[in-house]
Amino acid sequence: MSATDVDLTASDVVWDLEPLLNGAESADDLMVEAKSLAETLAAAKGKIATMTGAEFASLMTGIAEVNDLVSRAGHYGMLRFTENTLDPERGAARQKLEEASIEIGTLLLFVELEFAALDDDVAQRFLDDSQLGFCHHHLVTTRLNRPHLLSEAEETILIETSSPRSSAWVRMFDEQTSAIELQLPENPVTGEGDTHTVGLEQGLSLLAHPDRSARQIAAEAVTDGLAPGLRTRAYIFNTILLEKSVEDRLRNFPTWVSSRNLANEATDESVEALVAAVVGRYDIPQRWYRLKAKVLGVDRLADYDRMAAVADSQTEIGWSEATDVVRDAYNSFSPELADIVDRFINEGWIHAPTQPGKQPGAFCAYTVPSHHPYVLLNWTSKTRDIATLAHELGHGIHAYLSRKQGIFHQTTSLTLAETASVFGETVTNNRLLSMIDDPAERFALSAASVDDAMATVFRQVAMNRFENEVHTHRRDEGELSVETFGDLWAKTQTDMMGDSVEITEGYKTWWSYIPHFMGTPGYVYAYAYGQLLALSVYARYQARGADFVPSYLELLSAGGSMPPAELGAIVDCDLNDPGFWSAGLDIVEHQLDEAERSAKAAGRI
Repeated sequence: MSATDVDLTASDVVWDLEPLLNGAESADDLMVEAKSLAETLAAAKGKIATMTGAEFASLMTGIAEVNDLVSRAGHYGMLRFTENTLDPERGAARQKLEEASIEIGTLLLFVELEFAALDDDVAQRFLDDSQLGFCHHHLVTTRLNRPHLLSEAEETILIETSSPRSSAWVRMFDEQTSAIELQLPENPVTGEGDTHTVGLEQGLSLLAHPDRSARQIAAEAVTDGLAPGLRTRAYIFNTILLEKSVEDRLRNFPTWVSSRNLANEATDESVEALVAAVVGRYDIPQRWYRLKAKVLGVDRLADYDRMAAVADSQTEIGWSEATDVVRDAYNSFSPELADIVDRFINEGWIHAPTQPGKQPGAFCAYTVPSHHPYVLLNWTSKTRDIATLAHELGHGIHAYLSRKQGIFHQTTSLTLAETASVFGETVTNNRLLSMIDDPAERFALSAASVDDAMATVFRQVAMNRFENEVHTHRRDEGELSVETFGDLWAKTQTDMMGDSVEITEGYKTWWSYIPHFMGTPGYVYAYAYGQLLALSVYARYQARGADFVPSYLELLSAGGSMPPAELGAIVDCDLNDPGFWSAGLDIVEHQLDEAERSAKAAGRI
């Protein structure tokens, strides 16, 4: 493979996971150490109510040490598995670690249950104790879960059986989607040449191709690739839906999404307000898709046209060029953040190349505060990959800066988890925009920004509406057929796109490769929440300039040590204001206005 090919495929950009073991010979050894410590800590069972603040702080410190060991081992197994989900040895190793983690979690279950059960005055004594500051917010959220906790015996059963229940189904889904193979012609534009096999991620990336024939061929290949395991994935989804309905009933959650909202420290009402605000502005994506149809020279977009690049050709982007662009963008905002980006790129914190069996998509794994995060990508050398890189490095920076908060407070709720990633993506896009004078290039970049907003705000809320439909159907009417899943998917997508986009018959099965529906029910609205919040944060940066940077770094460094509303206040965002979401949607509309002006300046409409 030539140096150019290596750069285009990022084949040499692989992570180094061994430091996660922290000198241990294996992940199993870390679990053995964690279990031993957990057994020692279990001697405190039944005593929390009578502990002094210092004693309880010592117990929580010990739990933090256990969590560090378990998380190091678990992430090591999980990240190795994502490299090749078809490798049975890696799958078995991951499963063994997960089972060990459950056993350890059962030993320490009493801590959460006993603290939640404390009388208010006793709990408040601990919450007011400065010695417990390192886990204060964690303890506060534990008390919020109080109405939904079961007895210790019941909780133990649920924990002990979690691996052969939901975790096993999610793993099976991951293995199914990672094994999906698409057959594409050598020339996707003309459909000519020998067919070759590619993964799902590579096929989906062709949906951004500027040539409509290539997009249509790719879409048909995706549909054909999804077909063989469709009934199995539908059965997996039905099983997960049923299990969630049972657990929600046992825990007295009023709706299918209430448990997710509680974990996000958001009320059902506030989430409903967000969703209603976005649904109420479905005119924005419909306006964009009509504009895009004019630009592309078609009467009406098909579903496979939505992410089409508006540039006349699609340039291949090498890894070195892409990382230079992203590094420069972050440096334009904060040299400190650019230095962190350099560490990800240069120190083996990223796994980039596509390869057989690799988990599709992209993510950032926080790991533990005593280590560093890792980023997984599937690099296809497309322009869109730059935005994905900037997005995931935003997550990585957030994880890196929040390490100082410790293991109880490093991560934020999902509603704020996308803030840094979307902000980083926006900084990168706007930095590129400031360097471009050519009207056609400016329009291409503006269009990409609008496409991202459509996908992150409106499509994610449409997917939330799909989740709402399928969870409700499973609870009220029973198991869903493949056809019912498809009909509900088409309906909720059509609600968002109206008559601006044609939904093809094949597209009805595309719900079946989306992992969030399986592994984290209710997750997807957090993307819209994070996008609108990040755009509002970026607007404050544009208004205040360099003076805003310290506040933003303070927000990232705070991790999850405060409720979302208090974190938002750091950057002057009032998340309790009912009009906040409308203001964020106005920013998206302004982006669309700019794209329309750019299209006219470029002579595209």
